[in-house]
Amino acid sequence: MKIDRRFTKAGQDPYAGIKWTSRTSEIRNPDGTVVFKLDNVRVPSSWSSVATDVLAQKYFRRAGVPQVDAQGKPVLDEAGEPVLGGETDARQVFHRLAGCWTYWGEKHGYFDSEEDAQSYYDEMCRMLADQRAAPNSPQWFNTGLHFAYGIDGPPQGHYYVDPETGRLKKSRSAYERPQPHACFIQRVGDDLVGDGGIMDLWTREARLFKYGSGTGSNFSNLRGEGEPLSGGGRSSGLMSFLKIGDRAAGAIKSGGTTRRAAKMVCLDIDHPDIEQFVDWKVIEEQKVAALVSGSQLLERGLNGVIKACTDWPEEATRYDPAKNTRLRAAMQNCRTHLIPMNYAMRAVSLAKQGFTGIEIPTYSSDWDSESYVTVSGQNSNNSVRLTNEFMQAVQDGRNWKLIRRTDGGVAKELPASELWDKISYSAWACADPGVQLDTTINEWHTCSNDGRINASNPCSEYMFLDDTACNLASLNLVRFFDQKAGAFQIEDYKHAIRLWTITLEISVLMAQFPSKEIAKLSYEYRTLGLGYANIGSLLMRMGLPYDSEKGRALAGGLTAILTGESYKTSAEMAGELGPFSGFRRNREPMLRVMRNHRRAAWNAPESEYEGLSVRPMPIDPTLCPEPVLEAARQAWDDALALGEEHGYRNAQATVLAPTGTIGLVMDCDTTGVEPDFALVKFKKLAGGGYFRIINGAVPTALTTLGYSKVESEDIQRYVTGSATLKDAPHINRITLRTKGFTPEILEKIEKQLPSAFDISFVLNRWTLGDTFLEETLGIAPHVFEEPSFDLLRHLGYDKDQIREANDVICGTMTIEGAPHLKDEHL
Repeated sequence: MKIDRRFTKAGQDPYAGIKWTSRTSEIRNPDGTVVFKLDNVRVPSSWSSVATDVLAQKYFRRAGVPQVDAQGKPVLDEAGEPVLGGETDARQVFHRLAGCWTYWGEKHGYFDSEEDAQSYYDEMCRMLADQRAAPNSPQWFNTGLHFAYGIDGPPQGHYYVDPETGRLKKSRSAYERPQPHACFIQRVGDDLVGDGGIMDLWTREARLFKYGSGTGSNFSNLRGEGEPLSGGGRSSGLMSFLKIGDRAAGAIKSGGTTRRAAKMVCLDIDHPDIEQFVDWKVIEEQKVAALVSGSQLLERGLNGVIKACTDWPEEATRYDPAKNTRLRAAMQNCRTHLIPMNYAMRAVSLAKQGFTGIEIPTYSSDWDSESYVTVSGQNSNNSVRLTNEFMQAVQDGRNWKLIRRTDGGVAKELPASELWDKISYSAWACADPGVQLDTTINEWHTCSNDGRINASNPCSEYMFLDDTACNLASLNLVRFFDQKAGAFQIEDYKHAIRLWTITLEISVLMAQFPSKEIAKLSYEYRTLGLGYANIGSLLMRMGLPYDSEKGRALAGGLTAILTGESYKTSAEMAGELGPFSGFRRNREPMLRVMRNHRRAAWNAPESEYEGLSVRPMPIDPTLCPEPVLEAARQAWDDALALGEEHGYRNAQATVLAPTGTIGLVMDCDTTGVEPDFALVKFKKLAGGGYFRIINGAVPTALTTLGYSKVESEDIQRYVTGSATLKDAPHINRITLRTKGFTPEILEKIEKQLPSAFDISFVLNRWTLGDTFLEETLGIAPHVFEEPSFDLLRHLGYDKDQIREANDVICGTMTIEGAPHLKDEHL
């Protein structure tokens, strides 16, 4: 492959022109407690604190990395051995990623020359540093650890196909071949302990979660509750096994750290247990609500009983509700709140023994609290697979049949609309289940001759055959937009698409997989997942509403370029390296899908589409910018022509992933293809701590819409606040000095305000320290140690004063009501 340069120059450092800075990465909880801290983190100075914190906390390798001094020389201990530690410089991560890809690509003939390999390495390093693109999290976790640092470990039961011989082999180490794939689909059979069966799936899932990947499975092969077993008994049903898998996923988590396990559970709409599946999370959420409210009522009620006993002045009648009126009222309060009377009597018994209180654990509705650990269904996304036949039955008011898995007979018949209402209610009540449109998905299946698409990965962007995997990367669209010219840099975008398609293909080559089947099929089909992020921010910067015909036309054009250029590159690689091994069997269905894509780019008449029951939304040529439209059509002309000539190296090339964590490391304002749901957001991290994320597109959008610099600054200040005590009403440097705050403490507060979303989370004991509260402000420890202690209220500020100061310092966190803003620009 010939690799051109667009972002670097030959013979020049790939980071030329980038300014670097050393920062302290610190992540705090809202109350000010420190969750994570790392000093001297080296990143490009243009990176935000959020991107720095994500890189430092999530993606830096924390052990086993040879340390180097300021001149880049190895640091040795007294015995002359390398000193090991963690990564501290973004360039270390970029090198191990790009260097590993280059090593495997060059070793297996992906580049025409050493010069092309060097060009590829430099361009990839530069795109990572410029936040133009990022691979999925497992690449950051695993790729290059062996290549760059020699880090290794015992094998974990993974497999790969040797590209030289085509033979399946078992991995000999944990990291020599990384696990860079994020998205897996695994088959599960109706077998309890056999290979490919139910209990075997939990082991395969564990291997994936450990290395930061996610997996999805369709469980529709499992027989429903009450269906006969071969041993003569009756099946306990699908749900009993889903609960086991949920527990296993919760115990393992993801990435070997604190990231939640990523797991998708799919079920066909005709499964006998579909109703229980749809209701599952609704009922579990209700249990959480019961735990939260019930535990608090129980704690208050029982301690109220004990207090009524201990406070009663007459010893002889203290424990007699007939004579102790306070105890009688406390017992009645327990009855009112449905607290069991045996519990209330136990409280009286404890009071008789001299207890003055009883400790009852109370629960919260926080997603990582004990209440959610207690219930099931919290470690997976659930989806139902809907067919056109089912949706037609809903529209026609017909009944729907649920089919037994053992003999194909009808287990139950119910109104289709009733089942649809149940799905809709559950999705409204707890956001699950999602729906996957099975008929449409399979009509766009490139390899339909080899089987159906039954499931997806956890976020539903990757849909393909069972026992296959997909590794992802996403381009940051905003980095390809020239704000001064008001134009999208199409040639840069196409160049990045080509290089990242090659990167994902090399990642298939070098990868190891959690099972023989996935290793074999991933080698045969070589599915990729190149996508983009930040389109919501791009549209905002261009002054286009997300929900508009122009916005959709532009998004359609950019997406068509992405997919067309990626398949074009895949066809180019097929010409050099050969098509994926399943292409010949699936030549006709794949080329049919490619022709349909091209027709959508060219806005073809509905009659021209092949094999589709639902016509896709084509690009509107009257609304899409002409350069984007021309590039999209050219990309699909080339992708189809080259595919007809060479085939394709990959059965699938692109997806639209949600880009959660990698979106943050690229400083994206919006994730994936989504709009922004708030201009100021707070992301709670699985390991503890919060990020305050502010949409950086607002200033550019206001300029595009014609607001002056002064007006724009006023609007931004209204949204995000001044981030300083200076000139704030009521609570400012002057008023705080009068209350005893020292200049040193005030400076400490000022440094914390830019990342705070409420001043009370800075002005508290965790930020200021107990010594300052006790010795300088004169507050007794028993006062500030109370959980309900509020420093600002204690200092004499009332609620209105705190709110007014908070709006000025930390912002209103909404743009509605901002000065100067016109309603039509909201």
